[in-house]
Amino acid sequence: MTDATQGTMMKRFPFNLRLGPELSKILIGVASVICGVLLWHIASLYTSPLFLPSPVSVGQTALEMASDGSLFLAIGASAWRIGAGWALGVILGVPLGLFMGRFAVVRLIVDPYIEFFRFIPPIAFVTLAVIWLGPGEITKIALIFYTTIFIVTLNTIAGVNAVNPLRLQAARSMGAGKLAEMTTVIFPSAVPFMLTGARIAMGNSFLTVVSAEIVSAQTGLGAMIWTARNFGRTDWVFVGIISLGILGYLFDRAFRLATQRWFKRFLF
Repeated sequence: MTDATQGTMMKRFPFNLRLGPELSKILIGVASVICGVLLWHIASLYTSPLFLPSPVSVGQTALEMASDGSLFLAIGASAWRIGAGWALGVILGVPLGLFMGRFAVVRLIVDPYIEFFRFIPPIAFVTLAVIWLGPGEITKIALIFYTTIFIVTLNTIAGVNAVNPLRLQAARSMGAGKLAEMTTVIFPSAVPFMLTGARIAMGNSFLTVVSAEIVSAQTGLGAMIWTARNFGRTDWVFVGIISLGILGYLFDRAFRLATQRWFKRFLF
C-alpha cells in the first residue's frame, strides 16, 4: 500500500481531524499490535507453555537474556553478518547489473551463471562454504552476499532496460558518450529499481542468516533459536523470532530514510 493510499484511507477516520494524519497512523498501528498481543495471550491460556508461551513469559525471558547480555550478543552478531553480506551484495550487484543491462556482450557472458545459480538456495552451499571458507564469520557473510547479489543485479538490469530510448537519443544528440549516458541517464533512471532490489535482498538476507547460523555458528539469533530447540525452550524461540522481526523493521526503516534523503531527486 502506497503512502498516498494510506493518506486517503486515513481521511475516513473522524479522529484524524483532531490528531492529525501522522499521529493517527501511529496510533492505529500501535492499537493493531496491542490487539495482536491480546489475541496471543488469550490463545496461550488454552495451550501449554511448550506449544505457545504467553507474552508475559516471553517478555520475562527477553528481560533475563537482555540482563545477562546474551540477547544483545546474538542480535549484534546477526546484525553484523546481515549488514556486511548485504552491503557487499549491493556494492557489487549494482555495477554488475548496470553493465549487463547496458552492454549485450557482458550480459551474454554472465547471464548463464546468474540464471543457473540464482535458483540454488544459499542453504545448499552451507556445507561447501564451511569446507572452503571455514566455520568463521566469512562463511555467513559469503552466504548472505550470495543471496543478495542476484536480486540486486536482476533488478538493476530491469531498471536499465526500462530507460526511455528517447532520453538516450537526446543525450547522444547533445554529444554524450557511453560514460556520460551511464552516469547522467541510465543510472538515475535505474535508481528506483536498484533500491527495490536492495530492499527485497535485505529481507532474503534475514532468511539466509538464520539458516547459516543454525548450521555453523555459536552466536546469533539463528543459533539461539536452534539451541532453544535442544533445551525445549519455546520462549527462547519466540524471543529470537521477535528480535528478528524488530531488527528487520529497523534495518528497512533506516534504509528507507537514508535513500529518501540521498536519492530524493531520483525518487520524487
